[in-house]
Amino acid sequence: MTVTEERPTAEQQGTFIRPDGKEKVTGLGRYTADVNLTGQAHAAFRFADHPHARITRIDTSAARAIPGVYAVVTHEDVPENLYGGMVQDRLLFAKDTVRWEGDVVAGVAARTQAIAREAAAAIVVEYDVLPALPDFVANAQPGAPLVHPEWTAYDADDDLSREGNVVGHSTILKGDVDAAMETADVVVTSRFVADASQGAPIEPRAILAQWTGDRVTVWTSTQVPFAARDGVAHTLGIPQSHVRVIVPLLGGGFGSKCDFHFEAHVAALAEAAGRPVKLVFSRREEFLAPDHRREGMVLEFETGATKDGHLVARRATLHLDKGAYTGEGGFFAQMAAMHACGPYELDNVAVRAMLTYSTNQPSSSIRAPTAPQTCWALEQHMDQVAAAVGLDPVELRRRTLIRQGSHGPTGQVFDEIGMLDTLEAAVEMIGYGQELPDDEAIGVACGWWPSMASPSGAYVKLNGDGTGTIVTGAQECGTGAVMALPILAAEQLGMRPDDFSILYQDTDAGPWDMGASGSQTTFNNGRAVVAAAQEVRAQLLQMAAEKLEIDPADLELVDGTVRAVGAPSTSVTIAELAGTGTPLLGKGSGDLPENPPTDIPSACVGRLGLDSFLAPQLITHAARVKVDRETGVVRVLAFAAAHDSGVIVNKIGADGQVYGGVMMGIGQALSEATYFDEEGRQRNPGLLDYKLQTASDGPRIDVRWIEVDTPNAGPKGSKGVGEPPSVPTSGAVGNAIAQVVGRHVTQLPMTAERVWTTIQDVQEEAK
Repeated sequence: MTVTEERPTAEQQGTFIRPDGKEKVTGLGRYTADVNLTGQAHAAFRFADHPHARITRIDTSAARAIPGVYAVVTHEDVPENLYGGMVQDRLLFAKDTVRWEGDVVAGVAARTQAIAREAAAAIVVEYDVLPALPDFVANAQPGAPLVHPEWTAYDADDDLSREGNVVGHSTILKGDVDAAMETADVVVTSRFVADASQGAPIEPRAILAQWTGDRVTVWTSTQVPFAARDGVAHTLGIPQSHVRVIVPLLGGGFGSKCDFHFEAHVAALAEAAGRPVKLVFSRREEFLAPDHRREGMVLEFETGATKDGHLVARRATLHLDKGAYTGEGGFFAQMAAMHACGPYELDNVAVRAMLTYSTNQPSSSIRAPTAPQTCWALEQHMDQVAAAVGLDPVELRRRTLIRQGSHGPTGQVFDEIGMLDTLEAAVEMIGYGQELPDDEAIGVACGWWPSMASPSGAYVKLNGDGTGTIVTGAQECGTGAVMALPILAAEQLGMRPDDFSILYQDTDAGPWDMGASGSQTTFNNGRAVVAAAQEVRAQLLQMAAEKLEIDPADLELVDGTVRAVGAPSTSVTIAELAGTGTPLLGKGSGDLPENPPTDIPSACVGRLGLDSFLAPQLITHAARVKVDRETGVVRVLAFAAAHDSGVIVNKIGADGQVYGGVMMGIGQALSEATYFDEEGRQRNPGLLDYKLQTASDGPRIDVRWIEVDTPNAGPKGSKGVGEPPSVPTSGAVGNAIAQVVGRHVTQLPMTAERVWTTIQDVQEEAK
C-alpha cells in the first residue's frame, strides 16, 4: 500500500485531451435539445392536478380542436402495461388514480411548444380528491391508509420484503444487542432528519422520437440508454430490436437521469402524430416531473461504547421516503442499513430500515443514494459518542474503523484496505489540531460505498492508418469516465490514448451496459475494453511474428510498433499491419467479480444482493468551516478529501470527480433541499429558491489517493470513483459546525436559519 502525495502533471505525463472536450468547451457540441428533425412537432404533458385523487373523467375534445394540435394521447391510446424497477407499480399515463403532482395524465403533440402547452391545459380532467399521504413515517405504521391499495397484485422482486406502505424492509442483525448494551459504559442516542433534495442537472430533460415503419429511434438525455430502450419496448408492447436509443452529448444527470422516464410517452405521441415529436422540459418541470430525487429520511441511532472507545453495540431505525412509485430504488432500505453501520467494527448490530410509499415525488438514484444522509447522521452521532467517552473524534475513529481482517456487519471479512490511511491523510491535509479562531473549527467524517459489478462489453478495432476505435455500450454523463477506456486500450496495444476514438451512447452499436450509474463505467466497461484490446494484441503479435519471422513471445508493443524484445530496430509499425486490410478486431466483456461472502443470520430480511460491499471504496473527509453566530451563515474555508479507490487509472479525471462531488456534498450540507407543503406539492421548484453551490462558494479542496491494488476489482486493481466524494462531505461539515456552536444541527440541510436556531438554543440553555 502506498499513499500518493505527488504525481506528474498532465504535461509531464503527456496530455490526453478527452474526446468530447473540445466540442463541449467551444459550444459546437449538440445536446438532445439541439437535435431537430424536419417536420417535427413539440410535446407537452398534462400533469396531475392533485397529489392524490381518483380520475373520474378525461375529456380531450377541446385540446384536439385547437389548430396546430396533431395528437393527444391518454391511457386509452397505449397498452396497459405496468412498469417499474423492482416493483411494477405504475402506468405511462395515469388511468384511475394519480399519486403525486408529477403523474402524467395526458400528452399533446402540436406545431409549436406554445400550442402544445395551451392544448395540455385545455384537457378537462375531473377528480374525486383523496387525502394526501405525504408523511412517510406515519405511512409505515400498521393500518395506515394505502398509497397503493392493489399493491399485492403487482409483480415484484421475490426478495423484496414489503407490507402495507413499506415497499422495502431491510434488517441487519448481528450478535446480541440487548446483552451487549448492558456491558457498555455509555449509551448514546440521537435522532436526525434529512430533507429531500434534487439532482438538479443544468441540462433540462429532452427527448426526440421518430418512427420509421414499425421501428422507433429515440434521442434522449438519459444516463442509461439500454434501460430506456427496454422501457420503451415493454410499455409500448414492441420488440426491443424495434427500439433504438441514441444519447447526444449529455449535460449531467447525477443519477436523476437514470432509469426509464419519458421516452415512451414521446414515442407514443410521435406514432399518434405521424411525425417526429420533441419534448424539452422547462426548469420548473425539471424539478416537478422526474421520478428521481434524493429521499427524505428520519434516522435514529443508539450506540453503546466502553470508556476506551470500543463500540459494543448499535441499534438504528431508519425511515426513507420512497414517494409514489418504486422505480429502480427498491434496494435503498438495504443500502441505508449498511450505511447506518458504516465502516466501523461492530460486534453487535440491530438495524432496521423501511422504504415507504407516500404521495410525494418518487425518490430514486441521486449520487450515492441513501449514503450522504445516513453518513451525515451517523458521523455526527459518532462525534457524540466520542464526547460521551471523553475521546477526540479522530482518536475514536482510529480505534474503531475497519482494517484488514475486520468483520463487517454482515460477516464480510475485509482484505487489504486503506480506511485508516484515509483518516490520517485527511487530518494531515486539513491541519487537524491547529489553533483556530473561536468561530472556526474542523470536522471529520468517514464513509464507504460499494463497487457495483455488472456485465458489460466492448469492441476494439484498428483502422487502416493505425488508429483505433473503441465501440462500447458505456455512457458518458459528463464525468469523463470514458476517458479511462482509451488509456486502458493504449496500455495493452503500445499506443497513445489519443490514437483512439470512441463510439458510444447508441444501443444499436454498442453491447449492453448498465449505463452511467453506480460508479461502474471504468470498473466494468474498463475490464471489457482490456479484454477486447488483448484480443487485438494477440492478432498484432501473430501478424508481426509472421512478417518478422520471430516467435510472438519475443515481441512487444511499444510506441505504435511491434518490435523484437532487446532489438528495437527489428520492428513493424501497427499502421503497416493495420493497412494490410486484415481485420484487426477484438471483443471482450472481462470476468465479472463476485461479491465477498457473508454470514447473515436467517432472521435478516430484505437482502437484495448488496449484503456485502465488493471492493469497498473508503473515504475520509475533513472540513474547516467558519460560522457567523449573528446570522447562522456557514462558510466552508478548506476541505480535505482522502480516498481509497484502488489504483487510479486517470488521476485528472478522478480528481475532477472529487472536486465536483465535494461541492455537491457541500450544497446538500448547507442549502439544497426540496420543501413540500402539507399535501406533498413542491414549494421551491426552481433555481431561484433551490440554492446550488457555485464556484464562488467553493473552498480550497485538497485530494489524496490511497492506492491499494485491490483484488477482485476493476482493471489494474481499480475501484469506482464517482459517488464516494458526496458520501461523508455533509458529515464533516456538520461536525465542524457543532464544534463551533456547541451542539449538532439535527436537520439537513444545515441552513443559516437552522444553525442560528441551534445557537439560540445553546445560549438559552446556558443562561
